[in-house]
Amino acid sequence: MSAAEAMPALLVAVPAAILACQAGASLVRRLGQPPVIGEITMGIVLGPSLLGWLWPEAQHWLFPASVLPYTSVLGQLGLLAFMFLVGLELDLGALRGNSRTAVAVSQAGMLLPLGLGALLAIPMYAQLAPDGVEFMPFMLFIAVAMSITAFPVLARILVDRGLYGTPLGALAMACAAVDDVAAWCLLALVVAFTSAGSPFDALTAAGLTVAFGAAMLLVVRPLLARWAKGRTDRAGDGAVLVLLFSGLSLSALATDLIGVHTLFGAFLFGVATPRGHRRIEASSARLRAVVVPVLLPLFFVHTGLSTEIGALATDPVQWLWTGALLAVAVLGKWGGAAGAALACGQSWRQAMSIGALMNCRGLTELVVLSIGLELGVIGPELFTMLVLVALITTAVTSPAVTRFQRLRPPAPPAPGPEPVPTAASRP
Repeated sequence: MSAAEAMPALLVAVPAAILACQAGASLVRRLGQPPVIGEITMGIVLGPSLLGWLWPEAQHWLFPASVLPYTSVLGQLGLLAFMFLVGLELDLGALRGNSRTAVAVSQAGMLLPLGLGALLAIPMYAQLAPDGVEFMPFMLFIAVAMSITAFPVLARILVDRGLYGTPLGALAMACAAVDDVAAWCLLALVVAFTSAGSPFDALTAAGLTVAFGAAMLLVVRPLLARWAKGRTDRAGDGAVLVLLFSGLSLSALATDLIGVHTLFGAFLFGVATPRGHRRIEASSARLRAVVVPVLLPLFFVHTGLSTEIGALATDPVQWLWTGALLAVAVLGKWGGAAGAALACGQSWRQAMSIGALMNCRGLTELVVLSIGLELGVIGPELFTMLVLVALITTAVTSPAVTRFQRLRPPAPPAPGPEPVPTAASRP
């Protein structure tokens, strides 16, 4: 079907996705949850798990097969822009004063779920790995999927709970920043290893990615800062927005040619983009105003169309695997981060709050899972299981943090007035 023939269906599918995700986000926000919970849920509702099961004709009318390639491209463009914004907001300056604890918590919150995920992948491989997938890429992907933290969702929860500028918020952001960088580097290695034809090709792709990242930080970043600072014409803001979108697109193309993934290029361009410039801040805000409410819902719907919970309902063994994945995700991420925080001198309440925040997976996990499904490292059944794990762990984060922050130790009684000596008490 040509683009002109698909246009009427596209004009139905796009607003349907946008309005449904907006409604879901508004609903869960009233329940004290981050909006991404409602957006993920609405994507699942519009897919075969609910709408396709109750009323398949309506689902096929809203999202016919002929229009899915076009909505997929729009959703991927939104995802590229979102990854740029994630990189732009990644502030490693939060490590100041928290570097020792942040690195320890991040390492524990990465290594424990990585190890547990690798162990779980051993029995899982025979039953859930797609045909033709070798064990090593499968194991590495499961391990990385267990160790993800959603940096943007974590920041949103801290803001909503009034914790963003507190010592707990600063430490959690520092931990998440280190975790995010490490997780994306590991995932880049997994993608390179999966896509390459030999170990030498994988090492070459990894080396080129490191060189590209260094060039972005050492060459592109200073040039962008100088250019943005020097813009004085009236069209400056528009020119900066065009440059940012063009830059993230070309950077995504570069990493795709290297062999890691387009999303890594957009993320690296965001990390390299200088902060603190008024025009860059204004342009990124304008980009976010379009990307988050308009383009990202198309990605959520595509995730929902690939998620079929009904396929798990008929097989109790699949639910056992889902429970095992959830247990490994929570024990590895929450337990590892909280344990390291306790070892670094944090109170039990603060350590459990940090563990809960680091266990938040959100949209970042969906991005990782979509990469795995696209590469064929995981199949639809395992994809559905991991989407449910991401949804549950994200939904638990906000109420858990609220609960632990209420468990404050009782304040010591205020000192009363000095007793007035009486005649009986005088010597």
